[in-house]
Amino acid sequence: MADASLGFMIDADHGQFYVQDLDPYDAWTAEHATDPDLKPGGWTKEAVYIHRIGVEPHSISVGTARDDMVESLITAHSAAPMLEATAEHIVETDIDVPTGKLTMSSPGVDPADGPSLTVPAGLLRARVSYLPSEPPPGTSDGGPGDHFLYQVDLWPSDEAHGLVIVKQGPEIWAG
Repeated sequence: MADASLGFMIDADHGQFYVQDLDPYDAWTAEHATDPDLKPGGWTKEAVYIHRIGVEPHSISVGTARDDMVESLITAHSAAPMLEATAEHIVETDIDVPTGKLTMSSPGVDPADGPSLTVPAGLLRARVSYLPSEPPPGTSDGGPGDHFLYQVDLWPSDEAHGLVIVKQGPEIWAG
């Protein structure tokens, strides 16, 4: 499999954007929407302050340091890529993508208007790396929060491994 890659800018409204297999995620949400024990977007206290990602079936919510336009790169690999040495924070989790289509959106970007990427269908390992960067071209440096390139690397996995923090960034990191 040749690597499939997509670089994009997205409005990280409320300091987050989503990477989702939308149809299975919507079906799961419809079935579990009234469960009072589930945190919206997978945003548990640990997710907010430690992991920086929220995890739900068929979905990863990527926490961002800015409530602004942010730059992201998502790449599907045939095997686990090397770690990014310059990353401030790295976390891995599993995402089940039965349709083989990932859609990126946010509270301010409708999934129909967001970018999408075709990936291998099935269980994937996802690594989210927070790479310090300059303000993306065409954006201002106004507002609080550091600039990062949010890099999401995906590769096929034979079994779920759960959430693992590969490299913990500073506790206070956004805003």
